[in-house]
Amino acid sequence: MPEDNDVKPPTVTPTRVVIALCLIAPFVAMLWVSSYAKVEPTFIGVPFFYWYQMLWVFVSAALTMTAYKLWQRDQRARKGGASV
Repeated sequence: MPEDNDVKPPTVTPTRVVIALCLIAPFVAMLWVSSYAKVEPTFIGVPFFYWYQMLWVFVSAALTMTAYKLWQRDQRARKGGASV
C-alpha cells in the first residue's frame, strides 16, 4: 500500500470550532421548543412563539454566511494563503 504524504489529517482549529457552533446553534434553538412555547411577550400583536421562529430564520442566514466566509478563509490558509 503506497502512502500519500500530501494528505493532511483533519485538524481541529479554533476557526473550525466557531464554524461548527455557527451551524449547530440554529438547530439547538429550534429543537428546544420549551424555551419558546409561550404567547408572551408579543411583538406587534404577534405571539412570541411565531416571531421567535421568524427571527431565527434571519439569524440562521447570518450564521450560515459567517460560517461559509470563515470556511473559505480557513481553506485559503491551509493551501498557503493564495487569494481567490
